This record gives sequence, C-alpha cells and structure tokens, in this order.
Amino acid sequence: MSDQIIKALFEPSFIIALLVAVAVFATVFTLLPALGGNELKARMKSVAIERDELRARERARMLAESSRGNKGLREQQSTGLRQIVERLDLRRALVDEGTVRKLRMAGFRGENPLTKFLFLRFSLPFVGLVIAGVYVFLLDALPEQPPLMKGFVCILVAYAGFYAPNMYVSNLASKRKASIQRAWPDGLDLLLICVESGMSIEAGFKKVSDEIGSQSVELAEELVLTTAELSYLQERRAAYENLAGRTGLDSVKSVTQALIQAERYGTPIAHALRVLANESRDMRMNEAEKKAAALPPKLTVPMILFFLPVLFAVILGPAGISISERGGIF
Repeated sequence: MSDQIIKALFEPSFIIALLVAVAVFATVFTLLPALGGNELKARMKSVAIERDELRARERARMLAESSRGNKGLREQQSTGLRQIVERLDLRRALVDEGTVRKLRMAGFRGENPLTKFLFLRFSLPFVGLVIAGVYVFLLDALPEQPPLMKGFVCILVAYAGFYAPNMYVSNLASKRKASIQRAWPDGLDLLLICVESGMSIEAGFKKVSDEIGSQSVELAEELVLTTAELSYLQERRAAYENLAGRTGLDSVKSVTQALIQAERYGTPIAHALRVLANESRDMRMNEAEKKAAALPPKLTVPMILFFLPVLFAVILGPAGISISERGGIF
C-alpha cells in the first residue's frame, strides 16, 4: 500500500497538477488585494453620503424655523420593512437607548440600519424555528431523542436567532472600538501638530482623517463625520459629544471634554492635547504589557499537551530502543 502511494506521489501527472495548483493559488493571493477594491475610498464615500444627509437635515430644520407655521419637507415613503416595523410597533418593544448607541458604535447610522435590525430580530426566531423543526421532525435528525427534547432544540434555535443580531452588532462594535483605540494615540499626535501649527480644529480633523485612513478606516470615518457636524450643527458641543458617543472610548471622551471646555472658556488646547496624547500612548503600552504578561499562563496548556510528550519521546526514545534490543533492563 505504501509503495503504491509513493509511486502515485512521484508520477509526472500528479507533480504537474500540484505545481499548477500552487501557481493558481499564488496568482489568486497576489491579485486578491487589487480585486477587493479600496476600503478607505468606500468608507469615505459612505461618510460623504452621511455628510450630505446631515446637511439636508440641517437645511430642513432651518427652513422649518424660518417658516414657523409652514409644514417642513415631506417625508419619504416608507419601505416595506419600515412599514412592517411600524405596523408591529417593534421600535417600542425591542429598542432602547443602549441598542441605538451600540448600533452607532458598530458604524450603523440612520434609520435604515435600525429598521433592518428590528426586522431581523423579529423574523430570525421564526425562521430558525421552521428550519429546526424541518430538520429535527421531518428529516428525523435526532431519532433517539424524545419529542420533548426535539421541541426544546427547536426553541433553543429560535432563541439563538432572536439574539443573533445583538451578538453580531456587539462583535462588530468591539472590533471597531479596538481599531479606533489602536490608532487614536497616533491620530491625537497628528491633531496636536496641526493645532500647534495654527490650524483650526476642523482643518486639523480633516488633515488627521486623510493621514490616519491607512491605519484605521474607522477612525478616519469618525473624524470626517465630526468635521461635517462641526460645520453644520447648531452647537459645536453636540458634535464633540456625538464623537464620544459613537466611539464609546474613555480616551476619546476625555479629549472631547477638553475640546468642549476650550470652546466654552476660550482656553488653548495644545497643552491639554499634549497631556492626553501622552496618556493615550501610555494606555496603549499598558495594554500591550498586559497581553504580554498573559502569554505564559495561556501557553501552559499547549506546552503540556504538545511540547512535553514530544520532549519525553526524544529523551526517553533511545533508552527504550536499547532496552528493547537487550530484552529487558537486567
């Protein structure tokens, strides 16, 4: 059997097929970044759309204030999903302030993502229940289990479908926060340089968003949106508070508080930004040190399971072979 396997491995057709497969894999791996497109441009395009929507809302608000008694712009017709959500009143049943804040932290802004989120939370339990019922009862996936246990499995799948959108949004928000946290100290250093060179805070945010995009697209997106809000919102404080709320990071919140105080009292912000930049770098270094300190306990179990048996085999293997050749210890 082993001779046939070795003979098959060294056949010219097999070697040619293997080389062709390696060449195809290398070609696809090389061209994959070019085929994927530029993520930064796509995200900046979405931010530009959000900026235009913000501009339209502010213009509509100003028009409503100027006309006083006149009615504002007509609302757009609701889509099918929005009609279902409004008819079932899912917003009052499934949404609270924490849900909206978590969606913003995950990068979903506006009414459409919230409508899709509510529709998925309403529909996925029924979809999961139907799929699990077909799989368990009709296809007889659990023949040895009683009907009560099969029903419990179906209910468990429906329960998982109800919380699946929350888990997805939470996971996406955590990844987004981690990306912003890694790039925030560098972005704060760039903002400090811009402010000390005489730029305004809007121009500084714009410059930092252009430079930090290669390191963190999420941070660049938030800075561009903050620049738009600083230009169109009635109060600049609201733009800073929105930035802190969308990121959900204490380091960003401290910087926004310093900027709000500088706007209120007219104090220079260069010294505060320098201190906060140093604190952000220290926090990033502390996080790296914590991860490095947690490596030895995490490596203990893999070493016991994989390294020690091989080490014992290498050390005791020659002794065992010599003992077996002699026929015993004595």
